[in-house]
Formats: sequence, C-alpha cells, structure tokens
Amino acid sequence: MRKTKAAVSLLTVSALVLGLTSFNTTVFAETGTSDLNIMLETPVESLDPQQATDGTSFEVIADYTDGLMQMDADGQAVPAIAESYDLSEDGLTYTLHLRDASWSNGDPVTAADFVYAWQRAVDPEIASEYSYMLSDIGQVVNAAEIIAGEKDKSELGVTAVDDKTLEVQLNVPVSYFLSLMYLPTFYPVNQAFYESVGDTFGTSPETVLSNGAFTLDTYEPAATAFHLTKNEDYWDADRIQLPGLNYQVIQDSQQALMSYQTGALDTTLVNGEQVDQVKDDPEFQTIGAGYLWYVSPNIDAVPELANLNIRLAMTHAINREAITDDVLKDGSIPTYTAVPMQFAAGPDGSDFSEDQTKYSDVCAYDADKAAELWAAGLEELGISELTLDMIVDADDAPQKVAQVLKEQWETTLPGLTVNLTIEPKKQRVQDMQDGNFEAALTRWGPDYADPMTYLGMWITGNSNNYGLWSNADYDAIIAECTTGDLCTNAEGRWARLYDAEKIVMDDAVIFPLYTQANAEMLSSKVTGIEFHPVALNRVYKNAAKTE
Repeated sequence: MRKTKAAVSLLTVSALVLGLTSFNTTVFAETGTSDLNIMLETPVESLDPQQATDGTSFEVIADYTDGLMQMDADGQAVPAIAESYDLSEDGLTYTLHLRDASWSNGDPVTAADFVYAWQRAVDPEIASEYSYMLSDIGQVVNAAEIIAGEKDKSELGVTAVDDKTLEVQLNVPVSYFLSLMYLPTFYPVNQAFYESVGDTFGTSPETVLSNGAFTLDTYEPAATAFHLTKNEDYWDADRIQLPGLNYQVIQDSQQALMSYQTGALDTTLVNGEQVDQVKDDPEFQTIGAGYLWYVSPNIDAVPELANLNIRLAMTHAINREAITDDVLKDGSIPTYTAVPMQFAAGPDGSDFSEDQTKYSDVCAYDADKAAELWAAGLEELGISELTLDMIVDADDAPQKVAQVLKEQWETTLPGLTVNLTIEPKKQRVQDMQDGNFEAALTRWGPDYADPMTYLGMWITGNSNNYGLWSNADYDAIIAECTTGDLCTNAEGRWARLYDAEKIVMDDAVIFPLYTQANAEMLSSKVTGIEFHPVALNRVYKNAAKTE
C-alpha cells in the first residue's frame, strides 16, 4: 500500500510475529498427496462476497476470486485484476485498467462485473452488512445516499468506461483506498451467472464462478470438509504451486492436534495446555492474527448495562493477563484499548496502540475499584443482584475464555450471575445483528490498516454497532476524519482519532480483552503461506508442499 502517494503505511507482517519465531481426519485422496490440508475452527458463513463478513469466509472466497488488488508478502496492495491504475491530481478519481482474465465458465472478467458487484454491496434490498465499506470508509460517490434509499444504485460513483477500464469517483481522498480492494466486498460478480442461479448463489460449486487461483470442487453450506483445485486458467497460474486445498472444520482442538500428528493435517491451531506440549517442537510457531477479542454489552436493550458504573465495574474486574497467560497460552496479548496493537502505523511510523496504559483509569484489572463501581451501579439501579446472559461461539478457545470471564466477574462483583449460552458462530453473529443478546464475547479483525477499521464500528447506526451506542461528539470527530478538514491532514487526523477512541473507552462501549495470536503447528513440508493481520489472514498463492 505504499505504491503511490495515496497509500498509507502499515506494519509489516514481520512486526506482527508475537513471541516465537490450521482439520478433520478425512482426506481427499483422489486429489493427490501434495494438496494442502487446512484446519478451520468454524464453518464458512457465506460465499457471497457482498454478504460475507467473517475471516473464514473471506479466506475461502479469496482462494478462488481475485479483486482489483491483492496483497504481497508484506501486506502491501499490488495489482491483481487491475493491471495498473491512474489517480487524479485531486485524489478523487481512480481509473483502473484491467488485465485479460477469465471466469471459470469462459466469460472474460470485465469492468461491468465490478460495477454490478459494488452496486449489490450498496443495494438496500441486499442489505449487505459491509455496505458501509463503500460509504463511510471507501467514500464512493453516492454510496451513502443509495444505502439510505435516497438514490438509485445506478448512481453509484463507479463506471465501466469500457470492458477493460473501471472508473471510481470518491467524495474525498482516501489514503487506504487501494488496500480496500482486496476485501471480498469489492470483488467482482458476473451478472448473467448470478441471475442464472438466483438465490442459490454461493451454495455449491455449481453456483460460484472462479477467476482466482483455485476453483471450488466440493462445498455445501455449513460443510465440515470441502476442496478446491488449482485453476489452470488463472491469469497467474504459473505462480500457483499447490494442486489443491483441503479444508476441514474441527472445533475440538485436541482432535485437530491428533489429526496433525497423524499427518492428516499440514497445519492446525493449538491453545491452552496443548501449547505446553508442543512449544519446543520446531514446527510450532506463534503468529499475530490481528483480531481484537472483546465483550460487547447491549447498552440499548439491557437497562442495567446502560449504567456506566456497571460497565466500568465489569471491565475493571477482568484479569486479562490470566486469560492470555494461563488459558490461551498462544502468544495473544492483553489489550486495554479499543484499537488493538501492531497493525496500524501513524504518520511517524509508530503503532497507534503501542501505549496500552493510556486508558488505565477506565480499563485495567483492579478488583477493589471494580467492587466499588459495582456497588455504586447497583445503588443507582436500586437492585442488589443482577443476572446476565452472554452468548459465546461454540469454538474451543472462546468457550474457555468465557468460563474464566464468568468466574472473574462472579468472584469480584457480589450479586452478579453470568449465564453462558454456547452457539454456533453463525447464530451468535445473527443474534448480535438482531439485537437478541445481553452481552456477547466477540471479535473483530482489521479490514484495512487504519484505526478507522475499528473506530468506524461505533458510529451511530453502523451495522456493526451491535449495542446501539450513540454519541454525537464521537460521530462529529469521525466525520472530521473521514469527510472533513482532517481527511487530508495525516497528523491532525491521527490526533483526533485518539480523541474518538478515548470517548469509546471512557464510556466502556466494549470491554477489550486481548489481541489474538495464532499458535500453530505447520508442517516442515510446507512453505510460502502468507499470514496477514489485515483483511485476509492466510493467502496460499505462494505456498508449496514437498513430499
């Protein structure tokens, strides 16, 4: 992303390695032994690029789809379908020149495919949760008005000048715009194909098209195993060394490790006591994953959680170091800021969240202070006890973390009872979107290398503002930094983003827990997997496996 003057700097992957320095036992034997066998913690939620929101879905969609840009090994934006581009002097118009590439049905990839996909992303009838990436974040002309139902999607500021030329018009200069292009929300969709499969789009190999490195062979919704094969017609096929990818969903970490040890998997995640077992193995490594794990209280729907003292008490009662050091043991780092560490570098090259003590008055482990705030909150509410339900993913690590949170809260805060509801991730996300929760253990991974990938979530009315928190001062600061005078003033913008974060922290909108690292076993036979903290956590285009 340092390619042009419009690019934002970011920390390299090497700076994200934390501490040291990914599958069921079913194997697709017919594809050969050089396929890469990959573990997933959770099933794919959606293969519709404009509907997907989770990292697992993003990874798989990116396996078989190219957008305008792709990541290099350091996370920089480099050409993919867009072979080159021109940027107007005022920074408001990108003209992207597309290379010769084809869909797996033989159709050429055209500028119209991008226009159609981006119009889908902002179409109120599609109701994409990531529509704000084009409006609030990408600042594409008329995106906000279309999402609000004030203009037709045909008025979106993206035009197919001809089959190989795409023009994008922005409201204001966006320094990280090119890095947004490897997010699946911006990936192309072939309109004729989409309309031919209708509502079944993205539900089977027959209802997706590939223009990327691999093609989808086997898949069904909520599949626990599926397979992709190298796309011999890919525009960059000579670069792809793997004959295929075997994905397998294993939510039990012990089962996954056993599969790795028998050779059925080439990579798997480990956590907790498993790390103690394997940490001296040369195939063990810890890699920064970029995700911020946090508790989201439903401030709007739960009167008790609308009380600031109650929220501050709960965040002060959390011993984050105990969670990372004694439970996870995977290199994850205790986090006390709304924007996590080691992914966004400022104008001077410094990490936005390097100082983890700046909000210690409102976010730090302090059992005595937590008890005092708790007592004050109960008195203000006129109650002596409180029962809260917290929804948690069915995956292994979140369940362990949730159990520790429950113990810490109930031990430190007299009269509090926390009931844990374990749900498949897809259901947990749906409940949060519907407002059907009291508290939730959740995570967010950065979509691009700028603090706004987090701070944008808490704008009034944002689709990811699950607690429906609203603050006019906060909204005004974000507006200054995105469409106001500060959007082209890097130093001033950075300072105001700190002001915005302080409001979120002072109001305990979330309870930050830790920045995730992945403790992984990776076979010595495998090289070239690229790990990124932003947008796409794993990319296999340069991966190889020897026998």
